[in-house]
Amino acid sequence: MAGAAPSEQSPSRSGVFSKPADPLTLAFSQSIAFDKALYRHDIAGSLAHAQMLHKVGLLKKSEEEAIRKGLKAILAEIEAGRFDFREEFEDIHMNVEKALEARIGPAAGKLHTARSRNDQVALDERLWLRDEIDRCRAMLTAVQEALLRRAEEYAADVMPGYTHLQRAQPVTCGHYLLAFVEMLERDKDRLAETRRRANVLPLGACALAGTSLPIDREYVAELLGFDGVTRNSMDTTGDRDHLVDFAYAMALSMVHLSRLAEDFILYASAEFGWLRIDDAWCTGSSIMPQKRNPDLLELIRGKTGRAVGTLNHLLVMLKGLPMTYNRDCQEDKELLFDTTKQYQSCLEVLSKLLDNLSFDRQKMAAACEGGYMDATALAEFLVQRGIPFRQAHHAAGQLVRVAAEKGKRLSELSIGELKQIHALLNEEARSVLGAKGVVAAYASAGSPNPKMVRREIQAWKKRLAQATRKAK
Repeated sequence: MAGAAPSEQSPSRSGVFSKPADPLTLAFSQSIAFDKALYRHDIAGSLAHAQMLHKVGLLKKSEEEAIRKGLKAILAEIEAGRFDFREEFEDIHMNVEKALEARIGPAAGKLHTARSRNDQVALDERLWLRDEIDRCRAMLTAVQEALLRRAEEYAADVMPGYTHLQRAQPVTCGHYLLAFVEMLERDKDRLAETRRRANVLPLGACALAGTSLPIDREYVAELLGFDGVTRNSMDTTGDRDHLVDFAYAMALSMVHLSRLAEDFILYASAEFGWLRIDDAWCTGSSIMPQKRNPDLLELIRGKTGRAVGTLNHLLVMLKGLPMTYNRDCQEDKELLFDTTKQYQSCLEVLSKLLDNLSFDRQKMAAACEGGYMDATALAEFLVQRGIPFRQAHHAAGQLVRVAAEKGKRLSELSIGELKQIHALLNEEARSVLGAKGVVAAYASAGSPNPKMVRREIQAWKKRLAQATRKAK
């Protein structure tokens, strides 16, 4: 009917429809159940959009002021838990718009000038993404700092290093823990790069083709802290690359956390006995009273599947989308929001857990006594005296065979037994044998020599402190 008011079901249903949406249509297509998490970002985007509309003459000053006051009142109501999110209004955009209309009347209808929900949600997601990346990077730093505290405590304590899960060469516990600090720094770099690529304004692309109205996109970008504006309206509304980037960064970071968790779970077992977690951070068994289970680490390892699954979900969601926006894109949020929450909870738990565990120095050192892990050091001793590495490698292998046949460690072989294999293996060769001798002999940058480990710890402390100050 001409002149009829818009349907109360949703302001997105125009006069083209002859009947209201079926309740099942509304229930199946609504997203307010999860995209209400974007309320702050949606309102921030609307405030900037209204300011721009006034600047270019599409809103009167009184209308812009009414919209601004109304949106801020809605924000306060949501944060106070008094806002009624309604499923019939489909999403966060329409819920806010209808609430604004109820507060200020027809002027609310002008807020959607020169924008679509397509570019509006793209904006909300980029604003959300910036906030979450900043939060994740700060939490990663907290885990790094906790690792550094443990690394400093155990900087010189020897432990076996493994390849193929076989004892390989002695390292120090401090060096081992610094390996995870390096991993997490790469995670932070990936997140920072994702933020950089995402930090362009999509608003103004409208549904897919921009607008004939005289909007100022660069002004909105400046208001919202973006580095610039997107350059192609069609790409803009269907682009979710930045969310895939974020999902990938989280998935790989969770893989790193899972690797740490796997090691720690093994090291806390009776078979290793190198690691003990404080009782407050362990769980028990409903039937076996002696159990002290590392369940938090197991959950971190298990939750990695969520992050990997979310990345796969987003890639599959996007793989067949025709240009430009399609409703499939609504499916980008629910899993991503949950995965982000789970990832951040893992970081929070791990940063605390690291301050509530200890390593057994004696057991780690004892584990270094078997496996002939000082054989490489013996080969390098010969190399330093001019022997080609392949010859030195062969000689060290022969010594390992001799020691194994006699049930001795390399350091227990007599000078005569050493010289029987190679004339240059004299008393001085003994100085590089044994785990402590091996780690003290390491000279290359980035190796487990305790002196280098301590220097690395101090360098990391300075680096993280500077990054934290810069972030503030």
